This record gives sequence, C-alpha cells and structure tokens, in this order.
Amino acid sequence: MNAVKNILFDLGAVLIDIDFEKTADAFRQLGIDRFEEQFSQLSASTLFEDLETGKISNEDFYEAMRRQVPEMNLSDDSIQLAWNAILQDFRKESMQLLKQLKSQYRLFLLSNTNAIHLVEVNHILKKQTGVEKLDYYFERAYYSHLIGLRKPTSAAFNFVLEDAGISAPETLFIDDSHPNITTASQMGFQTKLLLKGEKVEDFLV
Repeated sequence: MNAVKNILFDLGAVLIDIDFEKTADAFRQLGIDRFEEQFSQLSASTLFEDLETGKISNEDFYEAMRRQVPEMNLSDDSIQLAWNAILQDFRKESMQLLKQLKSQYRLFLLSNTNAIHLVEVNHILKKQTGVEKLDYYFERAYYSHLIGLRKPTSAAFNFVLEDAGISAPETLFIDDSHPNITTASQMGFQTKLLLKGEKVEDFLV
C-alpha cells in the first residue's frame, strides 16, 4: 500500500454535523410533505442534483420549491431557512486537527453542496471558530456546484486528481456515504468510511 501523501475530506457528517430530519420538518411546516423523497444522504431528485451541480440558480430553486405548494406563496427567505436547517455545528476538534495535519499532508475537500449552503456553512464557521472561509483549511476545496460535478461520479474524483495533480493510491478519501466510498475505492483511493459516531480525530493523529 502506498504511503498517504494527500487527504481528501467530505464535508457533511465528517467536518460539520448535519440533520436531514430538521430540514424535512422545516419543509413540512411550509406545506412540503415529501421532502425526504426528493433529497437524502443517498439520493437526490433532478432539482437538487441541478442545484448541487450549478445547473440552476438559487432563484430557480426557490421558484421550483414554491411551485410545490402554490397556495402557500412561500418567500425565498422561508425556503432558504428550511433548506439551511440541515446544517448544524462544526466539529471543532476535527477542524483543529486539520490545522495540525496541514504540515504533514496536502489537504483537499470534495463536497456535494450548493451556493445556498456554502454561504451558511461559512457563516456558521465564522461564528463558531472565527475563521472566515472553509477554504482556509485546505490547499483547494472542490464544491460540486462550482465544478459542475458531484459524487459518487468518477468524473468528480477525476476532476480533483487532475486539478490538484495528485494520485489516487497516495490519497486517503474520507466520507460518510457508501456509494462515494465505493467509487473512490474502485478508482484506487485509500478510503475511510466514517460511521455514525466516529470522528476524524479518532483515527487521524
């Protein structure tokens, strides 16, 4: 096995806690009852895939959600609040560890995310750690809505490998999703599936 020179991190449930149920509850309160059928850890409807790959704008997303319950005349702000309810607290010990790891490894981030969430992620980060942007912790952060690709496609991983100039066998990929880990493993990455309750500092020292 090759020595690890690079570490590629996922974001949600790896560095920041997320709660799908809180967002589902928030959308239910807005009259959108079947949110879980549209978006979950393992799947996303075309609308959410398009949002996470930058194919539609925030305004397009708000309008599409609004059309699901036209009688409610939902505001952009109410939809945004419900969508952002999924984002919880940063794992401060994990973030502190990233600062230490920077001297030993090249660190990268590959996250399925969207423009709405990224703004809120950085807002939470600033409030909880004083750090302005998540990008601070990494040599390069790759967000699906900016690169136009999302996990678990091999294209997303290839984009990172080519742009960063790194090799899969020398890279440890950490994610909480089985499909993402499966693709990365098939491509030659060293992988770690982060199970519920596990933290990166439990095995990265």
